[in-house]
Amino acid sequence: MTGWDILDKIISSFSPIAAIILLVSAAVIFIIGFSRRGLNFIKYGFGKIGLDESLKKRFDSLEAKFDARFSQIDARFSQIDARILEIETNHFGHLKNFLTELTSILVDKDILNNTDKTRLDNHLRGM
Repeated sequence: MTGWDILDKIISSFSPIAAIILLVSAAVIFIIGFSRRGLNFIKYGFGKIGLDESLKKRFDSLEAKFDARFSQIDARFSQIDARILEIETNHFGHLKNFLTELTSILVDKDILNNTDKTRLDNHLRGM
């Protein structure tokens, strides 16, 4: 008894409509698999897929695009960091000027004496 005899017994046990549906579905699966995978479908079925050169090239170009985009984002973040540092420096400079002016006003109103004003100015100069 050969494999063909076993296959004939199995197919003859089905009704004719079920056998036709089974054979047509097997043919459709083979056509789809062969059109997508080529000879690798005959070797491996739907399981193992060999990576061809075009797929490797696609991944390499995608990686290059990601690297270029991330370098642009890094450059933009460094520009933003520089702007924030500039704003912080200017803001603190304005604050020091405001506090110096405030101590002068407080001396004029006789709320602070000159030694307290000098001490505050020295403390502001040290910041």
